[in-house]
Amino acid sequence: MNEKPPLPVRPTRDTQPTAPTHHFTMRFSSTPRGARLARRLAGERLDAWSVAYGSEAYDALTLIVAELCANAVSHGRVPGRDFRLGLTVARAAGGVSIAVEVTDARGEKLPEPALVGSPGPPDDADGGRGLLLVAALADDWGWYPRFDGPGKTVWATLHAASR
Repeated sequence: MNEKPPLPVRPTRDTQPTAPTHHFTMRFSSTPRGARLARRLAGERLDAWSVAYGSEAYDALTLIVAELCANAVSHGRVPGRDFRLGLTVARAAGGVSIAVEVTDARGEKLPEPALVGSPGPPDDADGGRGLLLVAALADDWGWYPRFDGPGKTVWATLHAASR
C-alpha cells in the first residue's frame, strides 16, 4: 500500500524565549530583484539588531537568506504571487537565536535536501547547491506547510554568540 510520509511539524526550540527580541516580516515580488532586495534588507536588519556586519553570523545568515529567497523565486514561484521573508532574533543561552523563514505559494514543490553520502550536483552544474549550503551553515533547517494559504515555509535557525 502507498503510505505517504507524515508531514513535517513546525520546529520547536529547546529554549523558548519569552518573546522575540526583534521581528521583521515583508513580502517581496517573486523575481530575482525581489530576492536581492530581501537579502539586502535582511542584512540591514541584522546589522541594526547587533549582528555585526562582516561577522561569521552575519555572513552565514545573509547567505542563508539569499539561498532560501532564490529558491522561492526559482522553484516556489506562482505568477502573480509574492514570497514572504521573516526574521526573528531572540535571546538564548550564551547569545541570540536567529530564525529565517521564507514562505512561497507553491506547495507541491518541496525542498529535497541531498542525503549524506549521495552524489551532489555535477561540478559544471549551475545550481543544486543551495540547500547544501543552508544545511552546512544553519544549526537546523526544515520546512512546514503554509498555514495561511497554499504553499510552504522553509526555515533555518542559527545560534550566534552575543557581541
